[in-house]
Amino acid sequence: MRLTKWTVLLAVLVIASLVLSACGGAAPTPVKETVVVEVTKEVTKEVTVEKTVVVVATPEPAPAGPKTVRINFGAGDVPTIDPAISTDTSSVQVVDATTVGLTRQNEVTSLLKPGMATKWDISPDGKSYTFSLRNDVPWVKYDGGKNAVVKVQDCNGADRMVNAYDFQYGILRTLAPATASDYAYVLNFVLAGGADYNSGTVTDTAKVGVTVVDTYTLKLDFNEAAAYNGAIAGMWIAHAQPKWVIEGDDCTDARGDRWTEPGFFQSYGPFTLKSWIHDSTMTIVKNPFWPGTDETPQAKLDEVTFTMLDENAAFAEYEAGNLDAVAVPSTELDRVKADPDLSKQLVVAPNTCTYYYGFNTQAPFVDDVRVRRALSASIDRQGLIDNVLKGGQRPAQWFAYPGIAGAPTMDDHPDLGVKFDVAAANKDLDAYLAEKGLTKDKVDITLMFNTSSGHQKIAEAIQQMWKTNLGIDVKLANQEWKVFLKTIRDPKGTPQIYRLGWCMDYADANNFDREVFAKGGSANPSEGGGINWKNDKFEELVKQAAVELDAAKRVDLYAQAEQILVYDDA
Repeated sequence: MRLTKWTVLLAVLVIASLVLSACGGAAPTPVKETVVVEVTKEVTKEVTVEKTVVVVATPEPAPAGPKTVRINFGAGDVPTIDPAISTDTSSVQVVDATTVGLTRQNEVTSLLKPGMATKWDISPDGKSYTFSLRNDVPWVKYDGGKNAVVKVQDCNGADRMVNAYDFQYGILRTLAPATASDYAYVLNFVLAGGADYNSGTVTDTAKVGVTVVDTYTLKLDFNEAAAYNGAIAGMWIAHAQPKWVIEGDDCTDARGDRWTEPGFFQSYGPFTLKSWIHDSTMTIVKNPFWPGTDETPQAKLDEVTFTMLDENAAFAEYEAGNLDAVAVPSTELDRVKADPDLSKQLVVAPNTCTYYYGFNTQAPFVDDVRVRRALSASIDRQGLIDNVLKGGQRPAQWFAYPGIAGAPTMDDHPDLGVKFDVAAANKDLDAYLAEKGLTKDKVDITLMFNTSSGHQKIAEAIQQMWKTNLGIDVKLANQEWKVFLKTIRDPKGTPQIYRLGWCMDYADANNFDREVFAKGGSANPSEGGGINWKNDKFEELVKQAAVELDAAKRVDLYAQAEQILVYDDA
């Protein structure tokens, strides 16, 4: 899916609220007050009466306040919350909380469900989707003066309602060359006319497959009949966007790129933006005007505050009671599991993400497949998991086919990918060095990662493996998240090796293989940067697999493509 630093999904908010309620104070214990005296009928004698009084200590009712959850994004500021240019999990998490797409993927089954569209009709050839939209969702913003979320009015004083024109504008803005959206490639791959418009070859928006049928009906035309077309229609890059804020109109000043700042930001999903202190915190607040649907109900929380701390600092804040949910650093996992209290709070769950190192195949030394394969084959993935990550992960030798439960998977291809083989790694490296007339001390390679103590520990462990198993010294470098994202897309500045992750946008291998690694994909932009790689056979296989209807054949096609990706070309 999208690029990751460390991911905390909004689904954890439900878990966090349960933990908080479970940790609340116990019910007050009744207090017994007993006065014992002797009972007698003689009035002249000291008269005492035995009685028992039970006093129940009833605490003062807690003052009413917002239901809030505090969680951590990870080190570094959120790059953006603009749907058109968001690429990483932190940005997209906020976009998906504040806006809703035409469709929405069920978080448990991965099946496609309604979002802003109540239904959609598919043409007989499978290439055209006509979406019927809700007509009861207003645009909103947070009004700091009123300390409340308010509806947005147009120049005539009427509520601005989310409609098909807003979705059309959002899609075209994502594709517009001036927007420079790194994620526009998804629409380029599938939407009729999208690639030509995005490249500037075509400037007429009428030639792009996004048509307003009427105010609440939108038609999308796709290049191919593919099972994932409906899912892509619901992705954040195709969400509605407020043209009047971005470009201005008769009663609204144009905010341009600053439209996502507090005070300017307008949205329509279950939450909206309340505050954003860059490099520090961001708070989203419940939108009371979101009507709620089966798939996207009204928010149960009033506010969510995100901090932007390194994982170790965030964990310390959690233990101090200042965060309600947090990722456990690998260095703390053993202690957490052994602690009688913390171990009860630990939740380990599946995560459809891949953590990987990419090679800039045009950079010195790693421009040779033998060096790339040697570096990959000399990594002990299971050792990394056991000794650094402390278990819980699966050693991925190839990219998984997520699919729906019961579908064929890449487990049917156990021999794929690069295996941990020090002898084979040295054979490849030695052959390269001999051909180039080099010695190992002359190999000059840098691995870059975004600043994080967790990423650093993984990088240091792999750096040591390369030293031990290959006899070469690889340098390490790191950059803050926003800077790092630009560096790895720089045609000239992409490092020889860089860390990245990919989390599922929708449940299909197309999202992992073609959309990431095919030419023009997320890790392989057409203008350069990323892995800088093209293999015609790989391109042919992923395009063929994209439209193959037989699930078993699709898996086999992806197996062939991934063998090229991670082994033949490494």
